[in-house]
Amino acid sequence: MHAVIKSPAKQRKSVASVCPSEEDDLCQLVEEVTGNRWLAQASDWLIARPLSILTLIVFALVVRWLLHRMIDRIAARAGEGTVPGVIARGRMPQMFLERRPAVAQRRQQRAATMGGMLKSIATGVVFTVMVFMVVSELGYDIAPLIASAGIIGVALGFGSQSLVKDFLSGVFLILEDQYGVGDVVDAGSATGEIEAVGLRVTRLRDVNGTVWYVRNGEILAVGNMSQSWARTVLDIQVAFTADLTRVRELLLEVARDVWEDPEFQPDILEEPEVWGVERWDPDGIVMRLVLKTAPLEQWRVAREMRERIKDRFDAEGIEIPLPQRMVWHRDAPATQPSPERTAE
Repeated sequence: MHAVIKSPAKQRKSVASVCPSEEDDLCQLVEEVTGNRWLAQASDWLIARPLSILTLIVFALVVRWLLHRMIDRIAARAGEGTVPGVIARGRMPQMFLERRPAVAQRRQQRAATMGGMLKSIATGVVFTVMVFMVVSELGYDIAPLIASAGIIGVALGFGSQSLVKDFLSGVFLILEDQYGVGDVVDAGSATGEIEAVGLRVTRLRDVNGTVWYVRNGEILAVGNMSQSWARTVLDIQVAFTADLTRVRELLLEVARDVWEDPEFQPDILEEPEVWGVERWDPDGIVMRLVLKTAPLEQWRVAREMRERIKDRFDAEGIEIPLPQRMVWHRDAPATQPSPERTAE
């Protein structure tokens, strides 16, 4: 028997007939190593594409891990930041921060919330891109998918404009720290303490205990009464006959007593001030007294001040005026008797 030896040209021709392309090195390699024509033809689906898809998945996981790590570092920095807007005058703001750990805790909670939301968005974007690349790797045209996704996105955008508006407003509310859980705010339609801040609605409870749900997209302006610092403003009314110089001295003494009281000392950030005569009312003269306080402590300080001012005014004999009215008494003109009609 004579061994039949194939020439290199015949070998290349045989391989070319098996592999769809002469540039398919993997197919040729499998054919040369295994000699299995079916395995060589299926090498693209059994080896090449699974490896490509696995590489895409690993790459997406690595990118996701890097993005999450970066977001965690940014969130950690934001959570450890100092409270902005505190004026470094009078008592040091650091005392305020050490005394109210809830402020730092709220900042950390806000940073953690934003970090979680950003990580969810990053995960969604990364895996969406990965899915499109996997579909393209499988040999399908992704142009219709992209066009369909765009059309669906536009349709959803038109159909849920208010929802998108609420969502975006909620993102910026949290990102800009306009308010947080525990703050007392005036949202226009409702005023009260914030109990929960969501991406779509904000839940707050007013002083009567009523729970309000306010859509974030409907909040055009919000007043936060508990950021950085607050102010107790007291308008004290005295009689027109009162000695205003003495009244000013007494108000300042009472305010300083409260300021130096160990119970209220941490809550008052600066020395109290008497601004003077605020206005004239029909019943008396109004004097204005102000104290700069820690957030959410302005009402407690105001109640204590009113009690002490009342006791001090009573001890000094200063009258707190009651409503006054001036009544004019005039004598009615004598009425002329009507002439009697005489009978004809």
